[in-house]
Amino acid sequence: MEGFSPEAEATAVAVRRALELLQLNDPVLRVQAARDIRRLTKTSQRCRRQLRQAVAPLVSMLRVDSSEFHEPALLALLNLAVQDEKNKISIVEAGALEPIISFLKSPNPNLQEYATASLLTLSASPTNKPIISACGTIPLLVNILRDGSPQAKVDAVMALSNLSTTQPENLSIILETNAMPFIVSLLKTCRKSSKIAEKCSALIESLVGYEKGRISLTSEEGGVLAVVEVLENGTPQSREHAVGALLTMCQSDRCKYREPILREGVIPGLLELTVQGTPKSQPKARTLLQLLRESPYSRPKAEPDILENIVCDIISQIDGDDQSGRAKKMLAEMVQVSMEQSLRHLQQRALVCTPSEMPIASCASEVSSKY
Repeated sequence: MEGFSPEAEATAVAVRRALELLQLNDPVLRVQAARDIRRLTKTSQRCRRQLRQAVAPLVSMLRVDSSEFHEPALLALLNLAVQDEKNKISIVEAGALEPIISFLKSPNPNLQEYATASLLTLSASPTNKPIISACGTIPLLVNILRDGSPQAKVDAVMALSNLSTTQPENLSIILETNAMPFIVSLLKTCRKSSKIAEKCSALIESLVGYEKGRISLTSEEGGVLAVVEVLENGTPQSREHAVGALLTMCQSDRCKYREPILREGVIPGLLELTVQGTPKSQPKARTLLQLLRESPYSRPKAEPDILENIVCDIISQIDGDDQSGRAKKMLAEMVQVSMEQSLRHLQQRALVCTPSEMPIASCASEVSSKY
């Protein structure tokens, strides 16, 4: 083939051969073709385009009542769908969802994992999202989030995050399946600067828009703390979701959620966000600081709150000249005062715990994560 490199020519031959083998009735050769397609499409966008004709035969392999066909065909389809919108849509249109969703219930953990990864990839398509949701996929993904392998749990929560952005009723389904404890568990154990933390915090931000979601998060030991840790150490996008979640909670019922949020030491991270956050997270951080500052309980005038005075000063001066220099100096002062106040507060609570000091009956969220 004139004009082609030897490597490109060899790839073209391999593509044609794989397509031919898929049409044969020999099970061994069809499995080999699926494995070849998986290999060819692993990194090559061109091969994904050239092998679009393979979608229908591969989907038919998923429907065969023979487990030896399932994994090779599923992995080939998964690679065909990566970064290719047309292939994603074609795979769903060819009827792949029914067998893929059934694999979520398979006793084979590998097949479960590959099916979850496939749904994650397919759900990245806006066209596919409502179709996948309508097939009853969400409860099964929550089951994977609870009982699946570590990789399957990650893919499940990311797929749920994809599906949550299309239809509001999907969030209700996620809440009804009691997914919050498993989302929080994953958020606790992952790196707070990771992509999975970003997806978990985005999902939590959406779920706390419902009272059931807020109750579920605060009832989960270390749930609010995990969100605060993302606010402190996450990516800019993750921090935006974290402050959004906490702000939604506080705005919904400040008297109920102010103390659980303050209890986890959120103030330093919020102050940093007012200076270094994204354009969206900065105003959210300022609003949340104001809500946290204004206590619904009266305070003796003889005991001024030094920390809240510093917070108020930063908010009032944030738009003035030399805002960065002053804010950083105040932030350093705030961190020191916050540590001193927290220590004194813990010492006092070790001696006595009055209803005014602790409006919520349980101290569970102060306990360190067991993960």
